[in-house]
Amino acid sequence: MSATSSSLSFPALSQSQLQQQGAVWTAAEIAQQPAMWRQLAAQSQQPQLRDWLQSLLAIPQLRIILTGAGTSAYIGQTLLPHLLQNSSVASQRIEAISTTDIVSNPAQYLSAALPTLLISYGRSGNSPESVAAVQLAEQLIPQCYHLVISCNAKGQLAQLAQQQANSKVWLLPEACHDRSFAMTSSFTGMLLSTLLLLSPDEAELQAAIEAAQTLLADVRPLRQLAEQPCQRMVFLGSGCLKGIAQEAALKYLELTAGQVLSCFESPLGFRHGPKSLVDASTQLLLLPSADPYTRRYEVDLWHELKQDNKALLSTLLQLPQGGPQQDVWQALPYIVFAQTLAFYKALQLGISPDNPCPGGEVNRVVQGVHIYPFAAAASQLQPDRGD
Repeated sequence: MSATSSSLSFPALSQSQLQQQGAVWTAAEIAQQPAMWRQLAAQSQQPQLRDWLQSLLAIPQLRIILTGAGTSAYIGQTLLPHLLQNSSVASQRIEAISTTDIVSNPAQYLSAALPTLLISYGRSGNSPESVAAVQLAEQLIPQCYHLVISCNAKGQLAQLAQQQANSKVWLLPEACHDRSFAMTSSFTGMLLSTLLLLSPDEAELQAAIEAAQTLLADVRPLRQLAEQPCQRMVFLGSGCLKGIAQEAALKYLELTAGQVLSCFESPLGFRHGPKSLVDASTQLLLLPSADPYTRRYEVDLWHELKQDNKALLSTLLQLPQGGPQQDVWQALPYIVFAQTLAFYKALQLGISPDNPCPGGEVNRVVQGVHIYPFAAAASQLQPDRGD
């Protein structure tokens, strides 16, 4: 899609103003997501990929690792609780481990004893750690398989998957390959793709689409929320939504170029120390669970924060009526809300959402990572027994 074919309904902001503020691509990539989710659902019927995946799931003791770097790692963190409870892989050993952890400590995270399916996420597919994690898994695991979900057909991850018989790749539509700095469409696209493969639910997807469309139809409340004079931003979520809180905090930090410090926690975990950061410049956003039991703890914390009366603002996010009934599907409209909130905060601060770090301190594809051969590092880890 072109950057001008879709944009948020910005009050008093024309397309030329968005261009002047360096905001066109981010606006379009946030706004396109509900339509993009429909497109992904239509493309999800891939018999060869599904048959290959089902044959792997029949392997006894199969270990599944959901992996990526940065935002891509939070896809696995968001999906894991749901997949453990609800999906066709619930009987398998399934974990979410970031590529940044795998690459720095491969012996601690990769086991030669278990057949392993590595599901790798990458917007560009060119992050050094993402490529290295695949190579390390090939080096250390005799029975290893790879599913790459990426937005870039020319990326190294996609190229590796297409060259190996033990690998498959799902290339998302070109629109998912965000041109802006921050991952928005790519995050929800890769998250949804995994759900469509491992835990599809047509009714929940439709509810998520409609909730996101309703949020985007009138973004004035989000703009007003973003224009609060906060210096600290906290996102709180339980279970699957803790992963979304983590991604929301990163989006806020990225798009404000670090001018607003942001963090995440679970509502129960927040009392165990992190709550000490709350002051008159702190804004909090709670992402309530669809589960009535879990939600009681979140509402309790919200009332406690209101009673403390120390924060600038505490908001318990409410989705439109008829929204998804499972947390992992609520995650989709929730992150659209958070992306839009961060977008407006960037505009208020005079920061370009499309390029919030023009000095290159942080890059769209991470730079400066040197990947070391693991064989040399492994020998150094062997204890000296003196014999």
